[in-house]
Amino acid sequence: MKALGRHLILELYGCPARLLDDLDLVGRVLTEAAEDSSATIIKPFFHQFSPQGVSGVIVIAESHFSIHTWPEYGYAAVDMFTCGDSVDLELAVETVRRGLKAASLQKMEIGRGMLDLPSGELRHKGQALTAVKGREVGHVS
Repeated sequence: MKALGRHLILELYGCPARLLDDLDLVGRVLTEAAEDSSATIIKPFFHQFSPQGVSGVIVIAESHFSIHTWPEYGYAAVDMFTCGDSVDLELAVETVRRGLKAASLQKMEIGRGMLDLPSGELRHKGQALTAVKGREVGHVS
């Protein structure tokens, strides 16, 4: 079985409330994580809630990074979902942990899109798009 993608779920605890409630900082940290990991950023979007908290997503060519913060609890939930092998998720995790000054971090990983395909037949979006541009027939998601 091969997975189309990796989905990391991060639980960050003990983060300073002032960081988790700072729209610009949260956006910078998640963007830096995407850049550090070599993900291809398509479009970021972040929103400040009232009275507190930030949510955001960065759509990347390889899938997405997202975050939701609860400053009142010092907690942030982060998802990193990527397809292919070009993104270094471990670098991204460390960038987020350091940027949000998390006292502790729990990480879970899920293989997404488990497919029973022969070796060499698993294409990710970037590969499928390249194949279509080259006039090879294939499915593009």
